[in-house]
Amino acid sequence: MTAKFVAIAIQDNPNGWGPSDVPEQFKDMPYQPFSKGDRLGKVSDWTGATYQDRRYAIKYQSTFGSMQQYAYYHEEDESTFQHVYKTNVPKPLYQRGRYMRNQRNLKNQRNQKGQQMQVLGKGNKREFGFQNKNNWQKQQYQRNRWNRSGHPPIKNRDASVTVRPEWKVIEEMDFPRLSKLSLPSVDDPKDLYLCGSLEYYDKAYDRVTVKNEKKLTRINRIFHKVTTTDDPVIRQLTKTEDSNVYATDAILSTIMCCTRSSNSWDVVVQKIAGKLFFDKRDDSEF
Repeated sequence: MTAKFVAIAIQDNPNGWGPSDVPEQFKDMPYQPFSKGDRLGKVSDWTGATYQDRRYAIKYQSTFGSMQQYAYYHEEDESTFQHVYKTNVPKPLYQRGRYMRNQRNLKNQRNQKGQQMQVLGKGNKREFGFQNKNNWQKQQYQRNRWNRSGHPPIKNRDASVTVRPEWKVIEEMDFPRLSKLSLPSVDDPKDLYLCGSLEYYDKAYDRVTVKNEKKLTRINRIFHKVTTTDDPVIRQLTKTEDSNVYATDAILSTIMCCTRSSNSWDVVVQKIAGKLFFDKRDDSEF
């Protein structure tokens, strides 16, 4: 008896290589690859949300990929999209410094876990209670001193002069430009007039210590806070000298140290007969 030879169906693909049609028994059937090295865990996970932690979510996935055949991919058409303006959106105040606070909390938790437990006696318990109370007081002081962002509170410093909208800005100079300012054409200064008096200084105050004390005595002094235009010496110099800018020592030193100023201050500049006078207002805290 001879065996019957049945020729198998050969699929011809003139446009490429390999079969072009899917067999009927495998048509419309999802394909899930299998590997013998995969871990056996869940029976089925249709949503992929069994494990919230990402480390455990990929624990039982297939080596070739899991649930990829059921995934939906949405391709957005960005050909008609035009980017007009881009800027960094600032974080709200309650989110600033959150990372640093979380790091400090984690560090404190590790330190607490790393401490060894010990049995406390009556004296140790009393001392431990005082120590906790002192630590709590220090923490309360730091909370009142620092805000939630980990920085000291910003002080609102009011301006010495209210800027009006109708004022015209002639020139504005910032602190970096003032710090780099150099005037090579200015000559060395010279003394034109010496005035005032220097009184006696008690050197006993230099030797004051905890054991060697010395009481301070009240002396009635009059501090002359005269502005430039009211100074009689400067008035006399304006008549004899050819200078064109005048200012007192207090005003000049304040202008020279303006890059280190914290409080707001202002100077009144008057031009009289072609000469500039730097004055201060009577009601100012100059």
